[in-house]
Amino acid sequence: MKSPHLAKRPKAFTLIELLVVIAILAVLMGLLVPAVQKVRDAAARARCSNNIRQIGIAYLQYLDLNGWMPHNGDYRWGGSAIYFSNSWSAFARFLPLIEQESLFKAINFDDGYWNQPEISSRRIPSFVCPSEVNDRGSGYHATFGNQFWPASYGLNNGTWSVLTAKAGAMRTGDGAFGPNRSYRSGEFADGMSNTLALAEVKAYTPRILGSDTTRVFQVAPPVPEKPSDLSALNLGALEPHNLGHAVWAAGQVQETGFTTTFTPNTRTALAPGSSAQEADLVLAMEYQVGDTYAAVTSRSYHSGGVNVLMLDGSARFVQDRISLTTWRALGTRSGGEVVELP
Repeated sequence: MKSPHLAKRPKAFTLIELLVVIAILAVLMGLLVPAVQKVRDAAARARCSNNIRQIGIAYLQYLDLNGWMPHNGDYRWGGSAIYFSNSWSAFARFLPLIEQESLFKAINFDDGYWNQPEISSRRIPSFVCPSEVNDRGSGYHATFGNQFWPASYGLNNGTWSVLTAKAGAMRTGDGAFGPNRSYRSGEFADGMSNTLALAEVKAYTPRILGSDTTRVFQVAPPVPEKPSDLSALNLGALEPHNLGHAVWAAGQVQETGFTTTFTPNTRTALAPGSSAQEADLVLAMEYQVGDTYAAVTSRSYHSGGVNVLMLDGSARFVQDRISLTTWRALGTRSGGEVVELP
């Protein structure tokens, strides 16, 4: 009879076996984490799409109630300078239709948005993409904490020209929205299902101005075909504090708009000798004397493209590789192009 003290003990893991187990677990984690991330990204993209659908329902209701779309800011010639007839964005005009009626009623549209931080500082959930990494306010205010809050969506201001000939005709662009003009459904000759209403943008995108914001072009500058074409323009300095898409209340292309100059998520090198980065160009702001031409690009934190909304209220996901010709055609309200999203 064997002594119980001499019973064979279970064999322990060797170091090699332990390392093999750890390696297998690492491989499994490497497979699992990307899968979980893809599910999270898909969920965020779906919630973002729901946001823009809500906005679409709002402006279509606005169209039914008023007979025209809301305009994005109102600028007038004052003899030697531009003055704001109404500085508020189109987003502000349909607040009652996204369950923000009390906020809308508190707005004094005869005064600037910058003088009403109790409004402009508010975060509007429908205006912020769930994937937006800069979901924060800007500008200090003793009472409200900040003065402004950004939007993750921009209204379609057309291809390149936004507001020109400011001392005379006040010509607007070829998009669905813009300053001064409120378009009726009959003006969308390309069809509302074939025209972009809005697309995603990134909050606090770096922005550069032209070196001379009083310049009025006798001959319109050609639409840039690629980012390197911007080097032919006289650009100002790229300043770290000059950021766009920071104020949902502001009726300006750099804040609540985009143009189809470049396809989604295009990177540009706006500063001499700089590497390509996410940055936008506005040659002159709408409230400045010079002509407003803008390359304000649609961008998102979703992999491979951006969520967009067509004027008929349908939400789509547009891939970065969409052709520039198709993208620009979708941006015009009456260009006569025959085009469909792939």
